[in-house]
Amino acid sequence: MIKRYYAIGIAVTATLLIPTAALASITPVLQPGNPFDPDSPFARLYLPQNAPKGKDKVGPAEWTHAYGSPTHNAGFPVSAHAPAWVRRGVQWNFPEARAWPLTDPTPFGAQVDGVKEALPVQTQFYGNALGVSMVRGVVYAESDDMFAYAINARTGKLIWRTSPVGNNLMGNPLVIGNRVFLSAGSVSFNFANVVEFKTDPDIAGRGKDISYNGIYCLNSKTGKLEWYFPTAGDAMPTPAYAYHSLYISTGDGNVYRINASDGKQIWKTHVGGIANMSSPAVWHGRVYVGMSVVPGLYALNARTGSVDWKGEIPGAVNTGMGDVSPAVAHGIVVMDAVANPKIVDGKPTMVTLVRGFNAKTGTALWTDNMGRGAKIPAFKGGVPMIHGNVVYVGSPVTSDYDAINLDTGKVLWTWHVPHPGPAGAARGAPTYYQHMLYISTGPDLYVLNPKNGQEVGHYHVGGRFGIVNPTIVGGTIYLGNSWDWVNAVPVKDVYSGFNTAKD
Repeated sequence: MIKRYYAIGIAVTATLLIPTAALASITPVLQPGNPFDPDSPFARLYLPQNAPKGKDKVGPAEWTHAYGSPTHNAGFPVSAHAPAWVRRGVQWNFPEARAWPLTDPTPFGAQVDGVKEALPVQTQFYGNALGVSMVRGVVYAESDDMFAYAINARTGKLIWRTSPVGNNLMGNPLVIGNRVFLSAGSVSFNFANVVEFKTDPDIAGRGKDISYNGIYCLNSKTGKLEWYFPTAGDAMPTPAYAYHSLYISTGDGNVYRINASDGKQIWKTHVGGIANMSSPAVWHGRVYVGMSVVPGLYALNARTGSVDWKGEIPGAVNTGMGDVSPAVAHGIVVMDAVANPKIVDGKPTMVTLVRGFNAKTGTALWTDNMGRGAKIPAFKGGVPMIHGNVVYVGSPVTSDYDAINLDTGKVLWTWHVPHPGPAGAARGAPTYYQHMLYISTGPDLYVLNPKNGQEVGHYHVGGRFGIVNPTIVGGTIYLGNSWDWVNAVPVKDVYSGFNTAKD
């Protein structure tokens, strides 16, 4: 008799093989799928016994934007009366469907593409492109392995796993009430897209006629699909939630407002360009969206969809704004792009330009040139984060982070990533938490003094962090990894001065 085995990722550093007989006590609830193979690896797996209970349902009550909010600061303190595990932090590594060894620094496609190109390709097609969401004791993750995951934040055990569509899931899951919203799309063009782009780049669309793009709404408890909103272009960016609606931008230059309850379209506005991974931000009645190929920052009326203004960054390369999600606070929108390509000493170089715009009028207030460096794969900038009146933003061109005065654009300090690697570093948004700045880049976590940029902590995780921000809740840092893992690291292991009892 042949024994059948199933691979189930749990909070260990390797995937466990569990005999069929042992699964009887787990009793997974599977989504109806292939009637010829109900145990298909793409069937929904639901393990309710692993869900948090009682006081373990802690953390943010909802997740409304990529990186947690329009400011992109994903730091969430907890009460001094919260459970001890929340305050002190937990450690686990959850292997997703295609987990590549965290200890192996070489990306999967290095033999074909070379390490420099294979690093961003692994972020785009293999593992987690963005960070994770943590809501009420559950960590939610989207992966390029085509699965979405719900993981117990305390134990690292799988609650549910589902693959609602054969497409990359590259976003940061939104969690509103009892629903989770996923965005599906990939960086792929087919030949028809390329021909259309050559003819008229303003109407060209990435992801068209390639796969099943759009927004997928799941039940947050079970992972069961509730509804699907299809889009022609890819829907790689994370939606933004406000006014009981989801605002999404797509690879064919459209911005949509859809009803978050039933997925029905409220309005659609064509602005042109390609959204890439630039996720919208909603603030004071406007939706801010970055587009590439035809580079621009757009402000749309959140109620009607009309375009209020368009801002530009001088010399931005065609994909320069592609993965940069605008951050907004205190009446100022911050956007950046790689720009002004130039051959220096026979080698291609670029600069990163950061610009602050008046959120109401679109007037450019200031511009910071973060310096010139070698051309990087994918030609993308870093994601800005705003805390107080300071912008913290990275430049993959120079592998530097700048702290910039939000009002004046004055650079307060610059910090260089110690070991950026061949593809550059500094793409993810930092997180400000308990008077310290946390950064995930390359295979490492860093802690900086936000007053002067001095490094005060370092921790090696392994794998690689793409456009990933540290999500910090209480005493734990939660991370999505391009090596197809979700990592949980105690804050005290990264920064010895962390106070676990502090509110």
